[in-house]
Amino acid sequence: MSVGEEVRTDQGKPQQSLGTAAARNLATTTKSVPQMQEISSRWLLRKLPWVDVHGGTYRVNRRLAYTVGDGRITFVKTGDQVEVIPAELGELPALRGYEDEEVLTELARRCRQRDFAPGEVIADFGNQTNEVYLLAHGRVEKVGTGPYGDDAVLGVLADGAYFGDAALLDPDAIWEFTVRAATATTVLILSRQDFAQIAERADTLRAHLEQLRALPEQRTNKYGEKEVELAAGHTGEPDIPHTFVDYEPRPREYELSIAQTVLRIHTRVADLYNQPMNQTEQQLRLTVEALKERQEHELINNPEFGLLSNCEYDQRIQPHDGVPSPDDMDELLSRRRSTKLFLAHPRAIAAFGRELNKRGLVPESVEIDGNRIPTWRGVPIYPCSKIPVTPERTTSIIAMRTGEQDQGVIGLRQSGIPDEIEPSLSVRFMGINEQAIIKYLVTAYYSAAVLVPDALGVLENVEIGRWR
Repeated sequence: MSVGEEVRTDQGKPQQSLGTAAARNLATTTKSVPQMQEISSRWLLRKLPWVDVHGGTYRVNRRLAYTVGDGRITFVKTGDQVEVIPAELGELPALRGYEDEEVLTELARRCRQRDFAPGEVIADFGNQTNEVYLLAHGRVEKVGTGPYGDDAVLGVLADGAYFGDAALLDPDAIWEFTVRAATATTVLILSRQDFAQIAERADTLRAHLEQLRALPEQRTNKYGEKEVELAAGHTGEPDIPHTFVDYEPRPREYELSIAQTVLRIHTRVADLYNQPMNQTEQQLRLTVEALKERQEHELINNPEFGLLSNCEYDQRIQPHDGVPSPDDMDELLSRRRSTKLFLAHPRAIAAFGRELNKRGLVPESVEIDGNRIPTWRGVPIYPCSKIPVTPERTTSIIAMRTGEQDQGVIGLRQSGIPDEIEPSLSVRFMGINEQAIIKYLVTAYYSAAVLVPDALGVLENVEIGRWR
């Protein structure tokens, strides 16, 4: 615009007052601190009881248990062909601790694949058990006879489970329940005949089985722990049994895990652009938020100490109809005493809400830290977006008893570390380099421990995309 030229508005009229664009050059704007979409509620970090670990390691001492072979079996799929990973056969009770790779590979080769349609019977109650079934894909129901003669579903098994394993050690074993495919199911079958043939040729396997049969039968409680011999209700002067409580010889130790990053800030930014907000503080604030998000993700998904990986097999249950129903949540609650909380993906909570709506049920809610949280049987259901959702739109729901005194799930950290800004989280100045960039080392130490197996349970393979 040349000198003396009149400013006109969009309507062609002369401008009569100062425009907003020019006024902003002389005004101080009201602004927010930097925002971040990644920040979530992080209920797990807030509600998990934290125990200070000195020395960086926490040891969980338990009573000696004799239960073995209760893990999951992993498969590989090539096209429509499924194969079991040979080392995974060591999850079967008869092969627990056996490590001869050549023999395990031969056993894996002998496994033959078979598919079953929904509703098809895989094994019949009362028949002789001649084969062990490895469930590669699908869901099967264990069906027994109810108290009034009708069929009763005793349990549901899914990917990675096995059944009929008694056939490998007991030639007289019979099926104690009927196994029926609930969905399209793929299994791998290893016959007792093939197993016996390989054992005859393999000295190491034969010696392993002989050693297994020679072990004295231990009297255990329902948890697999050595039974404490007691006398009760007696009269007179009978001999009182002698006993002791044995401990695990090699208890599990949890080392603190770590999450770190190096934050870089140019000195020019830190010196000149610190009003009205301190740039260094805001950069550190957002970095710490991201670190805490990763910390919660690791507590859920880490293969070493994550909750999903450390749940015992007998504490994992499958939904009876795929969707998370009130019956499934009740079953999950029944597996432990004093469940303190559920953790579920928000989409799983929505799916559970749809099932409640179908039955005309209205869940109660409680106010926690200013938020309305839905509950089931009085147990809060906290949202947690870190629980993964598979491409098939299935996820998991976690139930926990928490606290060291209740033999529950606990978080591990170490307070008092150098340059600590929060317990077990430090920001350490690392100096300024030749490019005038300030560096800070941001570190968080953490882990989680399950004190007894029934403190943690998981409802697996929950469908979240069914709307009918």
